[in-house]
Amino acid sequence: MTKESIEKGKLVEFTYQIVDENGDVKEQIDLPLTYIHGHDSGMYEKIEKALEGKHSNDKVIVELSPEEGFGEADPDMMFEDDIENVPPEFRMIGAEAEFQNDQGDVKTFRVAAIENGKVIMDGNHPLAGKQVAFHITVNSVRDATEDELSGKVPTGQAAGLPTDDIPPTLN
Repeated sequence: MTKESIEKGKLVEFTYQIVDENGDVKEQIDLPLTYIHGHDSGMYEKIEKALEGKHSNDKVIVELSPEEGFGEADPDMMFEDDIENVPPEFRMIGAEAEFQNDQGDVKTFRVAAIENGKVIMDGNHPLAGKQVAFHITVNSVRDATEDELSGKVPTGQAAGLPTDDIPPTLN
């Protein structure tokens, strides 16, 4: 039996790790995710191109620069405040808080540092500004169904995604 190759219209099931420039694993997904190759699924373009022609059990490493991946860190997305102004539950590195602007947009910020009586909050993606590598394992490849390809998917689910799965979270 011939293994199916990843090409447009194929449903791809995969797992991955994101590794930073120091070799530290920053994210690991062991529960397989799926996407439909060649459709608007939110997959990074460079990753999708690297997966083209691959098969089940293939392993692929794709390096992404900040521009190709999580973007450059935006200094306007950082602010600091006196620690006395911050509720106790947010006085630890990694704590997250949601803030709403005047237009009603909500953004999650995390405590990036606590220095000299100040709490520094960062609204950038934790991997913004970093060179990263996705270590991807292809679990399976199959033809997408007609419903999956045509966009006839359940309410609230984007076209180009499998009807029996959740969207990938690679961006």
